[in-house]
Amino acid sequence: MTWRTEFFDGVKTIAPILVAAVPIGLVFGAVAASKGLSPLEATLMSALVFAGGSQFVAMDIWTHPASWSALGFAALLVNIRHMLMGASIGRRMQAFAPWQKYLGMLVMADENWAMSEARAAKRKLTPAFWAGLSVPFYLNWVVCSLIGALIGAFLGDPAVIGLDFAFPAVFIVLVMSFWKGPATGLVLIASAAAAIVVHQHVPGAWYIAAGAAAGLLAALLNGSFRRLVTQ
Repeated sequence: MTWRTEFFDGVKTIAPILVAAVPIGLVFGAVAASKGLSPLEATLMSALVFAGGSQFVAMDIWTHPASWSALGFAALLVNIRHMLMGASIGRRMQAFAPWQKYLGMLVMADENWAMSEARAAKRKLTPAFWAGLSVPFYLNWVVCSLIGALIGAFLGDPAVIGLDFAFPAVFIVLVMSFWKGPATGLVLIASAAAAIVVHQHVPGAWYIAAGAAAGLLAALLNGSFRRLVTQ
């Protein structure tokens, strides 16, 4: 397949997620504006950080003056999963030059990672397909953040019109695309239970790390149990 064909195949694959991400970007821009960030600052944050989860957490704990150490630590907790995601998708990038791998990782998000993993399960992942997924998704996020910051005053409370559910809705769809039966359910239950318990009893963003750790532990234990049974 040609580079052009692969690129537009990636664009078509990510297109439904682009639509779903629009309200999320608008909400982030509106929340950032409500915290006192200018449209330029909100847009730069989306362009340079490009991590919706950590950006929302940062806005949740934003103060004046901002505690950069607290913001940085919260972002680290939220995005530490990217180490595992990068290690996973890195194995699929045999067709990538080294510079393409490094550049590609800079725009890796849950959505293009999940779709790349699904693609790699069927045929070789190419730089053109990755670019087709990532470039529109990145630009969509940045532009929607800008628009949200500009019209934040008119949006009002996102929860009133249901926009606050857009973020979890996208992740529910992504998770279900990886469903592989009861084993997947076990991981999800362990992760959700740990996150809820920690969120109720520990302040800050530790519930995210707890959920990730519990999910990993459940997956490891399940894999070990299966190996013992089949031996």
